[in-house]
Amino acid sequence: MTAEEREFFANVVAAAFANPFSQERNELDRRITGVTRTDLTREEMVRLVTVRMSERLNRLEREGRADLRLYRDDERRVVGLAFLFNIYHCFRADFDGFVLEQLRAGDTPCRVPFAREAFAMFDRLGFTEEEAGKYFAIFYQLRRAFYFIESSLAGVSPSMHTLRLNLWNNVFTCNIGLYDTHLWQRMEDFSTLLLGETGTGKGAAAAAIGRSCFIPFDTARGRFTESFTRNFISMNLSQYPETLIESELFGHRKGAFTGAVENHEGVFSRCSPHGSIFLDEIGDLSVPVQIKLLQVLQDRTFSPVGSHERLRFNGRVIAATNRSLDEMRRRGQFRDDFYYRLCSDTITVPPLRRRVAEAPREMEVMISHLLEKMLGEARQEIVSLVLDVLRRDLPPAYSWLGNVRELEQAVRRILLTRNYSGDTSAGMETGFIMEGMAEGTIDAHTLLANYCRQLYACYGTYEEVARRMRLDRRTVKKYLQGEAAPSSGTEE
Repeated sequence: MTAEEREFFANVVAAAFANPFSQERNELDRRITGVTRTDLTREEMVRLVTVRMSERLNRLEREGRADLRLYRDDERRVVGLAFLFNIYHCFRADFDGFVLEQLRAGDTPCRVPFAREAFAMFDRLGFTEEEAGKYFAIFYQLRRAFYFIESSLAGVSPSMHTLRLNLWNNVFTCNIGLYDTHLWQRMEDFSTLLLGETGTGKGAAAAAIGRSCFIPFDTARGRFTESFTRNFISMNLSQYPETLIESELFGHRKGAFTGAVENHEGVFSRCSPHGSIFLDEIGDLSVPVQIKLLQVLQDRTFSPVGSHERLRFNGRVIAATNRSLDEMRRRGQFRDDFYYRLCSDTITVPPLRRRVAEAPREMEVMISHLLEKMLGEARQEIVSLVLDVLRRDLPPAYSWLGNVRELEQAVRRILLTRNYSGDTSAGMETGFIMEGMAEGTIDAHTLLANYCRQLYACYGTYEEVARRMRLDRRTVKKYLQGEAAPSSGTEE
């Protein structure tokens, strides 16, 4: 290769490894295309990248150099990755359409109509059949992950941008080269813990991870081995009584206890080899059940209630809670060893009030997203109506205690009644604080955060709140956005 070709392909390889939600990827795309404009959409930039790559590949084909078998060592690695990058982008739209088709079809795997064409391209460029099967499945995984992360978690605030970055890294690691060489079939060993207040969207984040697992391609049948619609199982632990939770998790055998009139499969039995289990409200589990789940995470085996049979679990575990696990661990309510098995990765889903404080457009974007889900479209006049009612009926620093879930119900109520007075419990915060002070149960973090919110509601700026509380502006901002550490009560 020429020096110019090496530089071009080096940028392509870097782009292939970059997180698509990162600024790094945007900069690499500009280098590949030579376009310096910043007003192009992501789709427009991707199309330009595809054109540039096709031009390069066509030149190599004309010169008889578009065959991976002609290259050796590092040059072979770079050219091979560039070829993969090109194949991926050539079939990107096909994969996107197939994701939607599989969503409509449900749990039965669909035939992939463009598979033969894609495999022919792999073969023409010098990849083995085994390599083609692996990368075709990874391409499908990439498009699923992008679709679910992008479509399920709307928002333009920096904290939502960070969340999307973190979710992508959770699926593919922060180094997709490492994922490609070592981890693409080992991600079940990495559990994930999602933290955040109630209603922030932890379930959507979990589903984005769970539906993006690697699924092998069956070349003989021309379809993937299973549908992603069935490889994600969600279970809210708080809805089951203590006496039934083990049965729901691990299953039971007939006669294991009174009322067990037949065998029952738990979620660990139902989870497919390439699937994920989402355990919501993990903080509600008793210590004995925590111990049994710890054994599953350590040994990857479990036994149904009333049985000594050892069954294997090959899926991935995603857990979530809105409770403070640090506080529960201090009190002995949550085992340290269980916590450390859960937190291969810990991701915090930001509260709505923080997102709105970071980006004024966040509320409009969220309302458009919710209306799209409810009505199939988000007409601007309806978005404006909802925004006008919220501005009219709620205080400027309304705390949105129910987060996105509350906003969704607020939109529904406005569509029905054209008013929304807010969560009445939000107005009870002062009484709650006074009661806590009288009983000696309120902590300094809650006290300061509440006082910050009250002052901000009155004066509307971080600077004025900081002046009145004699705190640094950054500290006030953290309290208002829910970022300040519970032990923090002093000026930065």
